[in-house]
Amino acid sequence: MKKEHERPVDITAAVITVSTTRTRETDGSGQAILSLLEEEKIPVLHYSIVRDDILMIRCGLHEVLGDCNCVILNGGTGISPDDCTIEAVVPVLDKIIDGFGEIFRQKSYADVGTAALLSRAIAGTCRERVVFCLPGSTAAVTLAMKEIILPELRHLVSHARKREQ
Repeated sequence: MKKEHERPVDITAAVITVSTTRTRETDGSGQAILSLLEEEKIPVLHYSIVRDDILMIRCGLHEVLGDCNCVILNGGTGISPDDCTIEAVVPVLDKIIDGFGEIFRQKSYADVGTAALLSRAIAGTCRERVVFCLPGSTAAVTLAMKEIILPELRHLVSHARKREQ
């Protein structure tokens, strides 16, 4: 899709960290996302930390969808038994943006080699909002934000919305 198809849209964001051990003081990846959004002058209306629990993750996601058109979750996207962000989010997505995960893993491969295959990072739309699920490492969220999400965010959000009648 061409950038010319991008429509004017105000972006409002939510950041949800999925972790049973992090606090606001120790949430390096969540803080990195918040800082990068702030640098781009994108208002963050919600920031929370939820446990690795499918119902809590879904509840956190649904809580912010009314106010925000961009939701960025970090943590819980790996393959350990506790990782359940993908299981929580995928069933509520209307569409999956396959290219996001593909590009993220490709870019991660340059940094971490074949360990990139452990990431199940995804993006999609839910109720005309864009949702991203990122790994919990600060390096991973910084890579995703700087190289993929921020350059395309306005484009993604504008296409996720229904055209004005």
